[in-house]
Amino acid sequence: MADEIYQNIKKNSPFIAWIHNISLNQQKYMKTKIQELNLGHDMRYVIFIFDNPNCSQEDLLNMFGQSKGNIAKVLKKLEDDGLIKREINPKNRRKYLLTTTSKGNEVVPMIRQISKEWEKEVGITEDDEELRKRIMEIAIKGMNLINEN
Repeated sequence: MADEIYQNIKKNSPFIAWIHNISLNQQKYMKTKIQELNLGHDMRYVIFIFDNPNCSQEDLLNMFGQSKGNIAKVLKKLEDDGLIKREINPKNRRKYLLTTTSKGNEVVPMIRQISKEWEKEVGITEDDEELRKRIMEIAIKGMNLINEN
């Protein structure tokens, strides 16, 4: 039944719309599982900072394609929530180094576990590793294309 509802969408949607749909639906699922954190899409920033300690706001701009204003607003919220900290970069005092706090370090494994549960529910398996690599390659090429202009 549900498959019939989406027949017209399947025929007419561009590939990137499906990628966006996957991301949005995963975030919605995860938000329902960890409501007390009130993170929504912001959890992706916490994970990125956890995986890339001492990254910069520019690193987030490159990865997520958001405006400087949006990134600054999210970072302020995450800092106020005690999930990340910003420290002045000693090599460039106009920039910050971003790291997760102990609270952020506790949250990331929970987020990852919920993400794995979602992947299992939607049918993403270890057999999809080649697909993951290919999507990552496309994303990197896209970032490079933007940075070249």
